[in-house]
Amino acid sequence: MSDRPNTPLLDQITRPADLKRLSDAQLTQVSQELRSETISAVSETGGHLGAGLGVVELTVALHAVFDTPKDKLIWDVSHQCYPHKILTERRDRIRTLRMKDGLSGFTKRSESPYDPFGAAHSSTSISAALGFAVARDLGGVIPEGNGDAIAVIGDGSMSAGMAFEAMNNAGHLGKRLFVILNDNEMSIAPPVGALSSYLSRIYAEEPFQDLKAVAKGAVSLLPEPFREGAKRAKDMLKGMTVGGTMFEALGFSYLGPIDGHDMDQLLPVLRTVKARATGPVLIHVLTKKGKGYAPAEAARDKGHATAKFDVVTGKQKKAPSNAPSYTSVFGDTLVKLAAQDDKICAVTAAMPDGTGLNLMAERYPSRTFDVGIAEQHGVTFSAALAAGGMKPFCAMYSTFLQRGYDQVVHDVAIQRLPVRFAIDRAGLVGADGATHAGSFDISFMTNLPGMVVMAAADEAELAHMVKTAAAYDAGPIAFRYPRGEGVGVELSEEPQVLEIGKGRIIQDGARVAILSFGTRLSEVQKAAEALSAKGITPTIADARFAKPLDRDLILDLVANHDAMISIEEGAVGGFGSHVAQLLLDEGALDHGFKYRSMVLPDTFIDQASPKDMYAVAAMNAEQIEAKVLETVGVVDLAARRG
Repeated sequence: MSDRPNTPLLDQITRPADLKRLSDAQLTQVSQELRSETISAVSETGGHLGAGLGVVELTVALHAVFDTPKDKLIWDVSHQCYPHKILTERRDRIRTLRMKDGLSGFTKRSESPYDPFGAAHSSTSISAALGFAVARDLGGVIPEGNGDAIAVIGDGSMSAGMAFEAMNNAGHLGKRLFVILNDNEMSIAPPVGALSSYLSRIYAEEPFQDLKAVAKGAVSLLPEPFREGAKRAKDMLKGMTVGGTMFEALGFSYLGPIDGHDMDQLLPVLRTVKARATGPVLIHVLTKKGKGYAPAEAARDKGHATAKFDVVTGKQKKAPSNAPSYTSVFGDTLVKLAAQDDKICAVTAAMPDGTGLNLMAERYPSRTFDVGIAEQHGVTFSAALAAGGMKPFCAMYSTFLQRGYDQVVHDVAIQRLPVRFAIDRAGLVGADGATHAGSFDISFMTNLPGMVVMAAADEAELAHMVKTAAAYDAGPIAFRYPRGEGVGVELSEEPQVLEIGKGRIIQDGARVAILSFGTRLSEVQKAAEALSAKGITPTIADARFAKPLDRDLILDLVANHDAMISIEEGAVGGFGSHVAQLLLDEGALDHGFKYRSMVLPDTFIDQASPKDMYAVAAMNAEQIEAKVLETVGVVDLAARRG
């Protein structure tokens, strides 16, 4: 407790309403203390740091001016919401962030009325704010009341098509709502595309310095009524050659850019628009990601995501590991293959570091494309690269690839284009919880005709699958792998091209076979050791492919065993469903053969360690052992007592 920051004024704030009795100078002090408290808390829990530090003053100003939770404050992505949570009756739990049974790292409706809309993916906030505004005007009734709607969206998130769809609709409807464009020049990776260039030009112009003076006196300089004031602001901005035109064309009144770390600018502008706005307003706010914490400001990603760290040095406290991460194995292997084949290229959607493509970008920048937060575009762009004779690897997190599924179907699968999908963060991901879990890609990818779907059992298998994908030109192919470190197996100097649709036997046994798809194989092997002590030695097979299935391997297992269990890190409708369909088609279940599948349960699993999450899913070694015993009719009394 003694190491925690001194926060005398913040200690008096338990809810946003408490901010309204403070002077503007005191709100500035609260911001300083809130920044220190955020740094201290995240140093103990790990999590998203830089984004929250960049919006500390904005968070205080919004809660001081608006009347939350009646007014709906919606954070886009919401990885910047830790300061918001501290101010909204959750400070006493802030050091449980991202832990089992603790606070979510994102906004979550079930957690607090101050979180009116859950988020963890980008570009949803404007659509949500418009929905609340329309519900308000239609007489919608919710316990906290239905007031103003405020969306806070980053410049990186504004590059996604959904944000523009919402802006267009909001401008057309003309409803009163507020969009805060939090322009920090950086999403997770440096933002790309024409929008970011446009925003960069806005604040690079010298007249912005003049606008700062205007913003400080915004209350007096914007006359009544607001429409007239907004018109004058628009004319002034056009005359100064900065900002607004694009947003105004979509039907928004535009104000800014203003300094998002200066309360003398934030408070007058927010108070003015709250008092006088009649339609949609966009306020362009400039911030710095990682603001106020030197290690975050100096970091390449501005402290986007961090493990626990030392507050003084900023050095992260990561446990040493002898195994490389799956992501780095993918990145390293792809770079080696790209050196041998100049047709290999890579596409990601604002996650070059997260997907390991930063390595490719450093070595082969002309063949590496970060399309920004635009997964749909990224998939179709990859499809055309393939049609144009290249070998594109489209690397996305499983949970983000969901956004591009329509394009996977129509632009890739129907045309049988050889796009290579590298699906990172497959399965349960730990502290990021249900919103980031890769639970559904096996199901939605294996349902597509002509799609090849692989899952790596370990890091060596992943290297083989990257090379297999590079060599495959007959149509689309996907390979999935989890977050985190490998299991420590030796990597081959030269990965091998796997035979499409062929699995492998890991261990010969009798009575029961366990057919594993993905990295649960290590847990299967642990379970097999325990089963052997009970006199049951199962056959273990690594399927490698969910589509096409290794028909011969599966039917051979059926012919030589009494029962079979499949296991996968995915939801119902995936690998196990395809195995069951094969067994039904072949009549393999007509003569007493037992088949059981282990899949993720039909629920969203809350944040915890991956091991704890897989315990909830009943997929750790102990549960696999129990499943085998149950299937073969052996009662394990010890397991039942546990």
